[in-house]
Amino acid sequence: MTDSSREYEVAVVGGGPAGLTTALYTTRLSHDTVVVNRGGGRAAMMADTHNVIGVTEDVSGKELLKTAREQIQRYGADYVKGFVESVERGADGRFRLSTGEGNPDFVADRVVLATGFNDVRPDPPLPPTGRGLHWCLHCDAYMFVDEPVYVMGTGESAARVAMIMLNFTDEVDLLTRGDDTEWSDRTDRQLRAHPVEIVEEEVVGMEKGDDGWLAGFEFEDGTFREYRGGFPMYGSDYNAELADQLGCERTDDGNVAVGESGETSVSGVYAVGDLTPGHNQIPVAMGEGAKAGIDIHYGLREFPKSVEEIETEGGVSTDEVPSISEELREAARDFRAAGDD
Repeated sequence: MTDSSREYEVAVVGGGPAGLTTALYTTRLSHDTVVVNRGGGRAAMMADTHNVIGVTEDVSGKELLKTAREQIQRYGADYVKGFVESVERGADGRFRLSTGEGNPDFVADRVVLATGFNDVRPDPPLPPTGRGLHWCLHCDAYMFVDEPVYVMGTGESAARVAMIMLNFTDEVDLLTRGDDTEWSDRTDRQLRAHPVEIVEEEVVGMEKGDDGWLAGFEFEDGTFREYRGGFPMYGSDYNAELADQLGCERTDDGNVAVGESGETSVSGVYAVGDLTPGHNQIPVAMGEGAKAGIDIHYGLREFPKSVEEIETEGGVSTDEVPSISEELREAARDFRAAGDD
C-alpha cells in the first residue's frame, strides 16, 4: 500500500441497502472491504421504512442506513464518503478506483457497483416525497387503501400501475398532464375497461393538509381533485457511468445485466440493487447484496486448496492459516470482547 492508494479485496461503490449488505457479507466472510459512498440515494429519502421485516415503520431511511454503516464498521469494513469518478482494470487484473485529485485511490480484486438510479421527476407542483409523492408501488400501495389516488404518466407503466391500484382503492385517476399517451392500443382497451378516470388537463396547483400530506391538485380547467397520494411513472435514470467505463453489458431498459449472483459481463465486477433488473425494493436489494457477497467469497477465499494446487505447491502449513487479515482479526476480537454474538 502507498500513500496514494488503499488496497482491499473488495470495493463497493454505493452505500444503499444493497451495497452495505454486500459489504456486511464480504467483511464477515474475512475479506478486507471498503464502501465508497457519495451520499444521498433513494433509501435516504424515505420518511418511513416499509416492508423490511424486523424494522418498524417509524425508522427513517437515514436512520436505517446509519445503523447499517455502523454495523459494517464494527465488523471491520472501511466506510469512506466520496465520489468514484473512474474505475479501470490494471495489467495485474486488479481494479483502481479514483475519487479525484488530492484523494486516495482504491485498489481492489473485486468491484461491486451499487450506484442505483434516480427517478425521473415530473414538473412541479408536487407534494413532498413520502407525503403524497411516492416512488414504490409495492412499498406504499398499502397506505392508500380506500383513499383517492393519482398516477402520473403516459406510458405502459403508468397505465398498468393505475389498474393495479384498483386492488387497494376504487378512486384512481391517471393524470396525463396534457401530454399525448404512449401506451399501446391493447393497453388502452384494457385500461378503459377498468374504472380508472383519465384526466388530461395539466396540474397547476397543489394543496396540503394540516398534517403536511397532499390534499389534492388544482387543474388547468379550474377543477380541484382530492388525493391522499400517488405515483409518478416517468422512468429511471441509471447511474451506470462506471459500468460503462468497465464495459459491462446493459439491458434495453438501461440497467446493468447481471447473473444470478450479481455477476456482470465483466469478470470480477458485480452489480446489485436498483442498478440491476427487477423489483426496486430494500429487501430485494439486501438479498442481492447477500448473494453477491457470498459469491465473491467463493472466488476469493484461500481455503480449501484444490488437489491440483496441493500437488503443485504442497500441503497447507499452519503458518499459512488463518488467511484473514490482521485488521479483520482484531475487529473480530473486539466485537467478541464487547459481548455480541
